[in-house]
Amino acid sequence: MKNSKKLYAIPYYLWMLLFVIAPIVLVAYFSFIDIEGNFSLVNYQKFFTPIYLKMTLSSFWYAFLITAFTLLVAYPAAYLLTKTKHKQLWLLLIIVPSWINLLLKAYAFMGIFSTHGPVNAFLSVMGGEKQLLFTDFSFVFVSVYIFIPFMILPIFNALEKLNPSLVDASNDLGASSWTTFSRVIFPLTLDGVKAGCQTVFIPALSLFMLTRLIAGNRVITLGTAIEQHFLITEDWGMGSTIAVFLIITMFIIMGLTGNRKRGTRSEKK
Repeated sequence: MKNSKKLYAIPYYLWMLLFVIAPIVLVAYFSFIDIEGNFSLVNYQKFFTPIYLKMTLSSFWYAFLITAFTLLVAYPAAYLLTKTKHKQLWLLLIIVPSWINLLLKAYAFMGIFSTHGPVNAFLSVMGGEKQLLFTDFSFVFVSVYIFIPFMILPIFNALEKLNPSLVDASNDLGASSWTTFSRVIFPLTLDGVKAGCQTVFIPALSLFMLTRLIAGNRVITLGTAIEQHFLITEDWGMGSTIAVFLIITMFIIMGLTGNRKRGTRSEKK
């Protein structure tokens, strides 16, 4: 039996080796190659210059904003979903837009926020048009819209697994709705919040398509820099160096947001 389990695990290990470990090793290797093809640490020296450090801070700031706004929308939405009659149907309707290609959604929002789009048509009726496309607002708004399903899912699952007797006990002891939420519900669903923030923050750090189409390259992130180095300047070494930093950041965030299950239905005795 043990030998058969090891045999079945071979495809998994091969997949991890070819499509996870090998690419990371290649990226790490190219990060030590300068633009002339020589082995060097110059890429890491350039990364710690003011230009790239400012770009890194900007990426973290926008990723933080996107994650924070997504959480503010997703948590109440997930909580309301658990109280609805046909919650699985509503959850499906929230997930379905995530099946649409990101490029199509970006072009759709370009039309919505354009000068002659429906949003500006409404604003003109209310008193005046505004430049919405190619702004920080449009970039954050579209990013939040795209990431909302990925934040709602883990929070919804955490709320569904929450032991309802703990909430009933809080209510029986005379706690207010806010006290029950802040002292019981939110702490016990924090694992879902962490998983959602992890799912949103990490990809938000490396957004590059939306920075061009929605923000008009006014927002420069590390993802944009990687794209520029690989496709335009062809400085694969510098692009790989930024990618190594993102990979390290990803592992740090995953370590900080590790799950620890508490107060779930399965813990009933």
